[in-house]
Amino acid sequence: MGDLFSEAKFVLGIIFALWRMCSAKEILANFVFGDSLVEVGNNNYIVTLSKADYPPYGIDFGKPTGRFTNGITIIDTAGQTLGLKEFTPPYLAPTTAGPVILRGVNYASGGGGILNETGKLFIGRINLDAQIDNFANTREDIISSIGRPAAVELLRRALFSVTIGSNDFLNNYLLPVITEFKRKLIPPETFVGILIARFRLQLTRLYNLGARKMVVVGVGPIGCIPYQRDINIVADPDSCVELTNQLARSFNSKLQTLVTELNTNLTGAKFVYANVYGIFHDIIENYISYGFENANSACCRFGGRYGGLGSCGPQPSEVCEDRSKYVFWDAYHPSEACNMIIAGRLLYGNSSDISPMNIVKLLQSS
Repeated sequence: MGDLFSEAKFVLGIIFALWRMCSAKEILANFVFGDSLVEVGNNNYIVTLSKADYPPYGIDFGKPTGRFTNGITIIDTAGQTLGLKEFTPPYLAPTTAGPVILRGVNYASGGGGILNETGKLFIGRINLDAQIDNFANTREDIISSIGRPAAVELLRRALFSVTIGSNDFLNNYLLPVITEFKRKLIPPETFVGILIARFRLQLTRLYNLGARKMVVVGVGPIGCIPYQRDINIVADPDSCVELTNQLARSFNSKLQTLVTELNTNLTGAKFVYANVYGIFHDIIENYISYGFENANSACCRFGGRYGGLGSCGPQPSEVCEDRSKYVFWDAYHPSEACNMIIAGRLLYGNSSDISPMNIVKLLQSS
C-alpha cells in the first residue's frame, strides 16, 4: 500500500495516543447504528442479497468480515483510536453477549434505511426501527448485568452514532424503473420531509432509551459514487449526478436543523451533525492532494465505465493493485484509505466538518 497512507496512519496514531494520555475521560462504550457504510457483519447472519462476507472484501483486513470495504470502516477507526481495544462487534454474532456488550454493540445492516420499505430488493436487511429494537434488548441485558443506575450512567457517557439515509434514496426513491411511479406521485421535497419526520421519532426514541452523546451522520455525495455515474451515463469523469446530490443536500439541510431542534428540546442531549457530504466532496474534488490517484471509479469492479455496474466479488471482478490510491473501494463504498481521512476529520475537525463540536470534544464534555 502507498507510503502516504502508511504515514497518515502513523501520524494519526501519535495524535490519538497523546489525546488519550491527556484526557481522563476515556470512551466506555460505542453503540453503532446504520447501513453498509458502518456494518461489521450483521448481514452474515440473515438471508439477504446484501452481503460482504466473501473475497475480495476484507482484502486488507486479512479476511472477509461483512464489512463493505477492503479494510476497516470509519467507525472502526474512531472506536480504536478513542480507546476501544477491539472492534465493536455485530449484534447478531453469537459471541456478542455477556461482558462484551458493556463496551458497545454494532447494529448496522447493509441495505438498511430510515424507512422500513427501503432495501426490499435485498430481501433481508435490518432497518433502523429494528436496529433500535435490538438496542432496547441490549439495554435490558446491560441493566440485568450491572443494575439500572450503572446502566444509565454507562449509556450517558457512551458514544452513539447513526449513519443512515443513503439507501432511502439509492434503494428506494431513486431505484431505476421500479420506483418511477412513486417519484411522480411524491415530489423530492415531500419524500425528504417523510424521511426527516420518521428520523425525528427514531432519534428521540434512542434518547428515551438513554442515548445522550450522539453523532448523526449526514448523507454523502451519493451522486458521485461509481454506481450513480454509470447508471446515469455520466460522460464527464469529473462530473457527478446533480439531481442525486441535490436530494442529499436537501436531506442534510433539514437534518442539521433537526439536530439543533433535538438539542434544544431534549434535556441533556448532546447530538452533533457530521457533515460527511462536505468532507467526502472535498476529498473527491481535491483527491490528488490527499494522495489518491482515482476519485471516480471503483477499485473492485465488474462492469461499467466507472466500475459501477455489477457486484464486487471473486473473478471476473477485477481489483486494483494499490487500494490506497482509490477513493472508492466498490460501486458504492469508500476505501479504507478514504474512511481513515473521514474518521480523522470527524474526530478532530472544525465546525464545518462536524457541529456544534467534534467527537473528541463531545466525549470530553460532561
